[in-house]
Amino acid sequence: MTGSVLLTGANGTLAIPAVDYLLKNYPDYTAVLTVRDPSDADPNTRKLRETVSRYPGAKASIRALDLSSLSSVHGFASTLSEDIAAKRTPPLKTIICNACYWDLVGDPELTDDGYDKTFQINHISQVALVLRLIDQFAPDGGRVVLFSSEAHSPGRAILEKIPPAIPDDLDLLVHPASLDDKRAAGFHRYGTSKLAITSWSYAFNRRLEKDQDLSRITAVAYNPGGLVDSRSFHNNTSLGLSLLMRYIVRPLLPLMRYQNPQMRLAAESAVDTIELALGNVHPGERGYFELLEKDESSPESLDQAKQEKLWTKSAEWAGINKDNTALRGL
Repeated sequence: MTGSVLLTGANGTLAIPAVDYLLKNYPDYTAVLTVRDPSDADPNTRKLRETVSRYPGAKASIRALDLSSLSSVHGFASTLSEDIAAKRTPPLKTIICNACYWDLVGDPELTDDGYDKTFQINHISQVALVLRLIDQFAPDGGRVVLFSSEAHSPGRAILEKIPPAIPDDLDLLVHPASLDDKRAAGFHRYGTSKLAITSWSYAFNRRLEKDQDLSRITAVAYNPGGLVDSRSFHNNTSLGLSLLMRYIVRPLLPLMRYQNPQMRLAAESAVDTIELALGNVHPGERGYFELLEKDESSPESLDQAKQEKLWTKSAEWAGINKDNTALRGL
């Protein structure tokens, strides 16, 4: 077992136990761990570094990657490709697109690239990263894990007030309107970004399967469940929601699981993420997974015409063209 495991948002709630599980159980892999701020000034990065330090022989590096900046994404992809070509880093075994963002208290934020920040981090930059690095896998292939959520499917998420949807005018995805109800609008932006990456994954897999050089790479859209201990509930959210999660939902998790088995702790999903990413479960399979069960994603995500329209537009937003990706069929 050799190869590199690229993990975005590596200092996140799910990611840190995933790193711990990977280094403990699969020490032959090289962990390429990306974070927005790689310095110890970030307490979450410091916790990540402490986790890695528990494994003195670990082959792991913590690298800067700002998914709110496409220049950062393209620069990172170029550097990692050079490292792999020079054999300083082994070829990829998996890319785990774990990083995510939401803002449930403010108006839409635009990045320097001119896109909604939620949509860029959760979708556009993931597309750019994956397509730039798709030829950096070993000849035996590997897996791309794209993080979905129950929020991609209308009517499932308790925080949903406005159902996620892919509009006819796709530019509305990157320039969403401001609404008076900030939490409703913010969660709508989040859910729609998860719908977009889920829908895009089907178009991605069709192209992978047709590409003789890349057909051994599979992509999965993965819903890790409702992570009640996620740090997201304490960032860019109301005090009321934060207190609700900390003092009511988390203590009552064993009871709440009877009603909704998807409610779980991040450490549980961390294990599943690594096993799925390495192909130890559902080897060679593609599609949508809830926890570790293959499932059917929302009806809108299965609309092939929308998948193709989103595929084309996503490549445009991400700055991807036939000169900077090895994948045929753009």
